[in-house]
Amino acid sequence: MRGWRKWGRIISGLRSTGNTHFCVTKVRGTIRRCPAHAMDLSLSSSTGAWPVVRKPKPDIIETQMDVFEELIHLRALGQKCALATIVQVKGSIPSFESAKLLVREDGSLVGTIGGGCVEAEVWNAAREVIATGKPKHMSFSLGQDAAYDNGLICGGQLDVFVECVSPQPSVIIFGGGHISKSLSKVLDLAGFRVTISDNRETYANRERFPEAAEVHAEEYEDLFPKLSITESTLIVIVTRGHRDDMRILRWAVTTPSKYISMIGSKRKVISVVHELENEGLPREAFERVFAPMGLEIGAESPEEIAISVGAEMIAMRRLPEGKWRSLSKSIFCDEHLRALLK
Repeated sequence: MRGWRKWGRIISGLRSTGNTHFCVTKVRGTIRRCPAHAMDLSLSSSTGAWPVVRKPKPDIIETQMDVFEELIHLRALGQKCALATIVQVKGSIPSFESAKLLVREDGSLVGTIGGGCVEAEVWNAAREVIATGKPKHMSFSLGQDAAYDNGLICGGQLDVFVECVSPQPSVIIFGGGHISKSLSKVLDLAGFRVTISDNRETYANRERFPEAAEVHAEEYEDLFPKLSITESTLIVIVTRGHRDDMRILRWAVTTPSKYISMIGSKRKVISVVHELENEGLPREAFERVFAPMGLEIGAESPEEIAISVGAEMIAMRRLPEGKWRSLSKSIFCDEHLRALLK
């Protein structure tokens, strides 16, 4: 017997006892081990003994490389994903230790950890991990369930670790003044990818912002179509004047950015919001706006203001437990201040 032509089909789905999961399949009515499409497994033609595990096939190695390439691609696009890795194996399984499965935000897949009901369960966990950002450790036992004694049984065990891979946080700072100069340095040190935009070349240049990934010296409306904005892109509006701030805010609230901050007094913020509402923008469009920007730490100098704003942005990125929003200067984070907008 040189091997099986068909591995059969899963007949019971995923069964659970406590924290242990069981996957039972069947081949021609006979209990067998799991399909080995991810490994070079076959029955010995002379002894009929169970096979030993060999190295992954070249096409499986290529699949693993596809996972890494897609991971890099998604990070460049600013998109989150979940990466599932088989971290421990005992006995026979339909895959191999270190096998990886990548799940995109839309649920589509790259790679495999063996298919079947185990992969389906990991896919569900991956969607949850993307949503929460919290990793999961899962254990599966591919043994025989007493209630299903006519299936294909791997007999092995595997542990899968599922983690969320987030893109490097990026921030676009509109305005190249003193606060922007300090804020760019603070955010670069904190691991943000910084983009600077100002319609004055004397303020938007490499000499002034050497740490920035991109520096644009052009009219804001000309730049907007060139920018790729995702939920993880943070926007800071700190231009030289009220009218420029409003031009950018008008555009910013139409993007998927989860954090849009603007400098200015409470009176200025209320004035800008009312004017944009008169243009037809709904109040709900400003729910992601933090204005005045920064945390209330008594900051006065450009450097101190930069630290105040940087701290607020880090809090938005990490979403720590506690009442950090109570320190925000934004009128949108305080019910009493929200009343001023009516």
